Amino acid sequence: MLRTVSVGARNVCVMKPSFIEEQEALAAHFEAIAAAERAIAQAFARRADLVEAGRRFGQARAIAAARLPGSRWGAAEVAEREFVSELACTLRVPRRTAENLIAESRALADELPATRAALATGEISYQQARVVIDQAWSVPEEARPAFEAEVLGSAGTLTASKLKCRARLLRERLHPRTITARHQKSIRDRAVFFEPEPDGMASLTLYDTAEKVAAAHERVMLGAVSLQGPEEERTRTQLTADVFADIILDGVTPSGVGEGIRGAVNVTVPVLTLMGVSEEPGFLEGYGPIDPDTARQIAAGAPSFSRILVHPETGAVLSVGRDRFQVPKDLKRFLRVRDKTCRFPGCNRSAAHCDLDHSLDWQFDGLTAHDNLAHLCPGCHALKSETGWQVRHLGDGLLQWTSPTGRTFVSEPATIIRPASPVPARAPARTGAASQVEAEPAPF
Repeated sequence: MLRTVSVGARNVCVMKPSFIEEQEALAAHFEAIAAAERAIAQAFARRADLVEAGRRFGQARAIAAARLPGSRWGAAEVAEREFVSELACTLRVPRRTAENLIAESRALADELPATRAALATGEISYQQARVVIDQAWSVPEEARPAFEAEVLGSAGTLTASKLKCRARLLRERLHPRTITARHQKSIRDRAVFFEPEPDGMASLTLYDTAEKVAAAHERVMLGAVSLQGPEEERTRTQLTADVFADIILDGVTPSGVGEGIRGAVNVTVPVLTLMGVSEEPGFLEGYGPIDPDTARQIAAGAPSFSRILVHPETGAVLSVGRDRFQVPKDLKRFLRVRDKTCRFPGCNRSAAHCDLDHSLDWQFDGLTAHDNLAHLCPGCHALKSETGWQVRHLGDGLLQWTSPTGRTFVSEPATIIRPASPVPARAPARTGAASQVEAEPAPF
């Protein structure tokens, strides 16, 4: 658009983009975003192809391979476990996530070719592809092509959540088994899941029958409403969370389950934080760092403490170590604070539910020492024992894991605690104020 303005005795022609031109420029940005999204979908399709190709390659090798010496597992199981674990380490995801990715990649390659093609061209997102995969699991093989075609026909105009609703309805129509029969099977999968969240928060998810979950939700909501009033400062949303927590922590079932049972949490709190002279966070086992005030509140109500005294500057543990096979209690506490979780890369199983493993086996002259011990959950412990994975200590609690293919991955400790250094001999006494300061003992 041209605009003429008068400046003194001259007319100056000024170029200014019109509203339509500005909208066209913005539209070009959106087209570029859409192109980037298609490229992401294509990359996901490529990843799925590579994952499935790797799985098949590993299985083909397993068929020709002999059983690993000393392993209780067959060659096929060893190959599967090794592939899953190395994929998880490569992508820095939990083992279960890697298993799901392998299953999804296999489904795209073998069972849902149209979905794989749509993903490879960027017509659908990976979130939409996962909807098709998730809903197609239980659709009979003969009905799957019709299911896939109809769902993909709607994918171009629907969000992933709306596509899930459409796919679920279609699955109900095509599935030969009654919803009652499938519901009975799903009941066996009921569970509770704990998920750490940022900023000292966490989520607790209940997966159960719809009527039980709906009734539980209604009870929590009614409890929150009953507490509302002019003097109540909490919002209804906050009240629902508080009511739910109170019922879970203090409730007792009609059969008496829960009576006298109190959940216990293990919190590591630096001594200087307890004294109020440091704001270093505490550490909640199974979660991670928590703010100093919360750590102090938990410590104030603790019936007892297990102390691992740590120098406030060097982090040197004052007393640890016994040279025998059975791990002594003080060393166990030290290792539990150091590790917090299973030490295989990506595994978040709490150390409370893990084994203390000699990295170099005791039978091969391995020592019962902090630099030859690490927590491993039963699954990862078996993986180390039955497959080609190897581990060695690098110092300061760092573990280097070497995969059967020779690739290395490092597992860092939750807390770096260095063994105590020998106490140097005390120097001869000197006179003066400076000598008095130097002669004072260390705080721990």
